[in-house]
Amino acid sequence: MKEQLELTQEWDKTFQKSDKVNHRKITFHNRYGITLAADLYEPKHIAGPLPAIAVSGPFGAVKEQSAGLYAQTMAERGFLTIAFDPSFTGESGGTPRYVASPDINTEDFQAAVDFLSVQDNVDPDRIGIIGICGWGGMALNAAAVDTRIKATVTSTMYDMTRVNANGYFDEEDSEEARYEKRKALNAQRIADYKNGTYKRAGGVVDPLPDDAPFFVKDYYDYYKTARGYHERSLNSNDGWNVTSSLSFLNMPILQYSSEIRSAVLMIHGEKAHSCYFSKDAFQKLTGSNKELMLIPNAVHTDLYDRTDIIPFDRIETFFKENM
Repeated sequence: MKEQLELTQEWDKTFQKSDKVNHRKITFHNRYGITLAADLYEPKHIAGPLPAIAVSGPFGAVKEQSAGLYAQTMAERGFLTIAFDPSFTGESGGTPRYVASPDINTEDFQAAVDFLSVQDNVDPDRIGIIGICGWGGMALNAAAVDTRIKATVTSTMYDMTRVNANGYFDEEDSEEARYEKRKALNAQRIADYKNGTYKRAGGVVDPLPDDAPFFVKDYYDYYKTARGYHERSLNSNDGWNVTSSLSFLNMPILQYSSEIRSAVLMIHGEKAHSCYFSKDAFQKLTGSNKELMLIPNAVHTDLYDRTDIIPFDRIETFFKENM
């Protein structure tokens, strides 16, 4: 039976509403029977069928944050777009809550393509996706398996399987380190089963320690302040379930990224702590329609909401050239 979602109707985004687009809430379902919630943006006064884009991310964020900003901006530029909450998060369905899955979350992008493909005002042969932060990795994984996706943009990408298995900057890349993680996470499974609840990992640390690494301060500046805080955002509040990390330890999502035949544009801040994810993933891509664009002096969260830095002109051109 289809899940019934309660969707907020008032404008509760972290960015201003545009008068150039129409906006409404929609739902669609994935192959696991989970109903997903999304904001749909369509340009005013432009007749279809339109090229379409599905947007999601960052990892632990909701559609009212960065994904919605990207979706609304691209709708202003002539695309029909949706920004969706991944399974188990935000206004989307799925239980238990606050779980991430490399398989299901890749499927979420494919389900978004399903939805867009059957809209009367969408050209099903001109569909692309945008993945931000951890959903950049999911987007590449979706592009590797879904031949309907004609063009993919990743922004400030994380490979969540790599960072969970190897730690930041691959400093925990050893069998022993992974074994200790697995022991701790499986012990947590037993505790969760006994308690009948799932322990949360905590969102961005608050209060912020004086000696916090820069990238933690960067996240705090976005998720914990008026700049980007949202009441449904996991990173703004209590975070993912602790045991969500388990499946990411065993499932490298970029295994077949070298076989992506469609166009890919990877964008990253030059000064971002996470830039190595995009640089390394780009090296695996093949073909002439692949591009890595580094933004001078930009850090990780600059590409979440800094409209003066996010290269929307290039993103627009890229999609129009390749869809």
